[in-house]
Amino acid sequence: MTVVTCIDDLRTLAKKRVAKAIFDYVDRGSYSEATLRANRADLESIALRQRVGVDVDRRSTRTTMAGQEVAMPVALAPVGLTGLNWADGEIHAARAAERFGVPYTLSTMSICSIEDVAGGVTRPFWFQLYVMRDRGFAASLIERAKAAKCSALVLTLDLQIQGQRHQDLKNGLAVPPRLTLGTALDIMTKPSWALNVLRGKRKSFGNLAGRIPDANSLTTLSQWIAGQFDPTLSWKDVEWVKKLWGGKLIVKGILEAEDAKTAASLGVDAIVVSNHGGRQLDGAISSIRALPEIVQAAGGKTEIWLDGGIRSGQDVLRALALGARGTLIGRAYAYGLGAMGEAGVARALEIIRSELDVSMALCGLRDVKDASPAILRPL
Repeated sequence: MTVVTCIDDLRTLAKKRVAKAIFDYVDRGSYSEATLRANRADLESIALRQRVGVDVDRRSTRTTMAGQEVAMPVALAPVGLTGLNWADGEIHAARAAERFGVPYTLSTMSICSIEDVAGGVTRPFWFQLYVMRDRGFAASLIERAKAAKCSALVLTLDLQIQGQRHQDLKNGLAVPPRLTLGTALDIMTKPSWALNVLRGKRKSFGNLAGRIPDANSLTTLSQWIAGQFDPTLSWKDVEWVKKLWGGKLIVKGILEAEDAKTAASLGVDAIVVSNHGGRQLDGAISSIRALPEIVQAAGGKTEIWLDGGIRSGQDVLRALALGARGTLIGRAYAYGLGAMGEAGVARALEIIRSELDVSMALCGLRDVKDASPAILRPL
């Protein structure tokens, strides 16, 4: 039996178990994947200061994100196609997050619907919104999120036009997956994944039911998506969404100071510094490098969170030290889900909290809220 000690162990297990097209959808980025690599490399380049002779007993990783108490400053980011990594994957991930005490964000592009997830948990979750060309449909998603008692809306701003993801095109990714000679051979080597997904409640996008043409007519999922997202999306639409939603609003996909200032001026509850996990503008700055500038630009008017490249509790601590109030993990928990289902998501969260706790102690911290640049050492 494999002993899982880190997120990379979960990634290795997921790669062995999950169909290649689905695993690559989670794992890969756009174009040359320079930004995908930079997200990790720039985090790893930040050195921590080791302190000794400091009382670090009774440590706490507890804090709040947008006013919600959390077991650690980590939320599960929206990840599309989660339910194709494991049957009913969104429900399982939401349950694991609920038990652990961190927020779960359901993607617009989820396999299980808003209503499916609401029926599978006992506490409110967050919903991530893509504003598509049909504003009436966007409004209906907001109303469905309200009816499901979602406690926050996460509005993604960096997918007006989709960045090309070479591997998805090469894999011919479609939802539901199309059976070709290549996919058939791959699935033959991963029968447990196939049998598991077949047992799932849904095989296509639950939130978009009735709006997607027959998958057999699609060249790729990417080409279908490319026609749905709206290149006219503007800050006026953010104001419209904020008014229509009426609750806590988080905007995701900010990398530049001017955009952060605009978002803060609109009174959003949090800004997520994010380059979409290196899946959109390849060559864009890494999230961690952009973070200090965004924190300064927001001027304390709203919370700043970081998304992109988080694979450990040490990464979380680095982000907090540079001014983030919280972080989001996507691939890290998706690997866990693909590897072990709900238990894998729980294990990913346990790993990150343990690493965060130990790293805090070795940096001389007792409370996660005390993280500051003082624990970092310039290289």
